[in-house]
Amino acid sequence: MATANDFIPAPYTHSIDQGVFQWSAPSNIALVKYWGKKENQIPANPSVSFTLNNCKTITQLAFAKKQNQDPSTFSFDLLFEGKPKEDFKPKIQKFLERIEIYLPFLKDYHFTIDTQNTFPHSSGIASSASGMAALAMNLMSLEKELNPAMTEAYFYQKASLLARLGSGSACRSVKGELVVWGNQANIPGSSDLFGVEFPHTIHDTFKNYQDTILLVDKGEKQVSSTLGHDLMHHHPFAERRFTQAHENLDQLIAIFESGNLEQFIAVVESEALTLHAMMMTSMPYFILMKPNTLEIINRIWQFRNATQIPVCFTLDAGANVHVLYPYQVKEKVLQFIQDELVGYCQNGQYICDQIGNGSQLID
Repeated sequence: MATANDFIPAPYTHSIDQGVFQWSAPSNIALVKYWGKKENQIPANPSVSFTLNNCKTITQLAFAKKQNQDPSTFSFDLLFEGKPKEDFKPKIQKFLERIEIYLPFLKDYHFTIDTQNTFPHSSGIASSASGMAALAMNLMSLEKELNPAMTEAYFYQKASLLARLGSGSACRSVKGELVVWGNQANIPGSSDLFGVEFPHTIHDTFKNYQDTILLVDKGEKQVSSTLGHDLMHHHPFAERRFTQAHENLDQLIAIFESGNLEQFIAVVESEALTLHAMMMTSMPYFILMKPNTLEIINRIWQFRNATQIPVCFTLDAGANVHVLYPYQVKEKVLQFIQDELVGYCQNGQYICDQIGNGSQLID
């Protein structure tokens, strides 16, 4: 089993003075939720997610060897959509500090990081996963220039490990279509250190699965993910929740093989509600759903019962609703969304997405 020390490189065999890389990395939506973590961004329980396709971050990394600059500090400029973004810089500084042991060249260069999202900023869609994954891919492209003998498997594993140190769920945005993060007995190769592609059979029903994201509340999150995860340390139901996540992931192994949508819906919706139940029963406690979140959930249940169309919901740690459904029923579900759910979205906004293939190098 891989250890973190396996990703500390030997002395590099090549050098490079300057260059530019550009990668895109998508957001992802967890089906089994990760909630609670240990030191160094290690998850308290395993998770599995659909990698998305359209909601992504595109990051360009320009680098040049330092000239007359302090060799003991990190040096970088950060642009968001082409404009300086000073309030993002502390998070990037912390990220570089965490990963320096794995990328010892970081203080040798001045970096210009220019990043943008394909989805509206402050839309309520978490951009930390896609953003940190895209940055990690760029940094690994630089390391591959310094070590051309690097294997593709190592490249992607280490990119996922680095992304995790920026934002836990970012490690699931490096690859697609289904990604598991966290040790799970029945998932060969699974690791707390990085995400791995789901290794078992996936029924055709789950190919090209759709995710329409209903933007109920585009405001700042009421509670940060870091604080939310920390609240699991003394949570009265934490241990049972961590066991439940393992059980639900085991159930999904069989469900993904059989294509049983009724069972899939039961696990996914239960996971979403459990995530929010953990927040409602922590100390301090939070209710992150809004009245319109509950209205949408009830409308989905009514529509599913009336039509037998296999549409379901999941939630992140916020008010927005991800509507999940097979490609085969796309037209009917989109009509339902337009007829009955758009009115519950802030400014009528929603985003259509689907399963994607993970990060992409942009020439």
